[in-house]
Amino acid sequence: MVDSALYGGQEPAVIFTYAWDRLLMDPVPGPRGPGNFTGLRQLTPAVWAVPAEAEPIAPAGSTLPRLAAELPHTFALIDPRHGAEGITRQLEELISHLAPSSVDLLDVGGDILARGDEPTLKSPLADALTLATSRQVGHPVRLLLAGPGLDGELPAADLRPHLGALIHTLTPRDVEAISPVLDWHPSEATAMLAATARGERGTCEIRDAGLSVPLSDESPTIHEVDLHEALNRSRLARAILGTTSLDEAERHTREICGSSEIDYERDKAARLTDQPTAELDPEAVLSRLDRFEADARDRGVTHTTFRRITEALGVPGTRRRELRALLISSRPEQFAAPLWRIAGEPDARPG
Repeated sequence: MVDSALYGGQEPAVIFTYAWDRLLMDPVPGPRGPGNFTGLRQLTPAVWAVPAEAEPIAPAGSTLPRLAAELPHTFALIDPRHGAEGITRQLEELISHLAPSSVDLLDVGGDILARGDEPTLKSPLADALTLATSRQVGHPVRLLLAGPGLDGELPAADLRPHLGALIHTLTPRDVEAISPVLDWHPSEATAMLAATARGERGTCEIRDAGLSVPLSDESPTIHEVDLHEALNRSRLARAILGTTSLDEAERHTREICGSSEIDYERDKAARLTDQPTAELDPEAVLSRLDRFEADARDRGVTHTTFRRITEALGVPGTRRRELRALLISSRPEQFAAPLWRIAGEPDARPG
């Protein structure tokens, strides 16, 4: 979406990204490496592309093969098993192999600008690894931040002093290129970015914890950020600069941030193993949805994501697509693609 907005989408990009889907899509905690796939295509000695014909090896799951099938870009796999040093080597090989005209590091939401001690910070490790890497490669890297505050980790107001120039404000036209992907992809931040580009405004509730995220005129913006300032702010990124393993980087995350998102995923995965897999009962599901929406209105919520609904209603992640289809067919007027609009008007809240 951002590539289309900034570069016109005339030439396919190479998107260097993690295979790190949340547990709704991948029941195995943490990121996947090349050994978790069949059918990868080698780009450089240390970098593998994930083509459409690639498949994750069970029980792991990944959205990357389907993204490769539906979008024109090449998806290159970030392999964090060897820490920041390993990712730096991979990125240097890619740059040498491709000789790109530009290299952008894109973060949606803004947690890449965290110090590391913020109480609302939930998933700093992946961002800190890529931030540390971008500082070490011998090629200019532009840091871009899209959708300030949309990841529900750092409020947009806290990010504003650190935002640089406004590069672009996303529009409905920018969303067109990825609209089919948004019908199935679980990313909440991307869903809100697209929805706000289409004009949705209000308060969106996300994640299993029910975090509230404002959907404002600021939400569909893309800003440039000073890469060196971001690294200087991030205690975690500085600490993991020389790491040579994911375990080492994770230890630094626990020491600086108090916890690791992979630990959270491990604990959650253990709880989900006992979740039932019975068929959906439409009447029971819609009844639970009514109760959820009534409570959400009381909290001042106007929108939510399908991930949030799936978890709030206690539906197994394997039934997410079935649940989504049921809700859209039953109450199509509430589908604010790719979000779900809460029925009725939210109660007023002081302040």
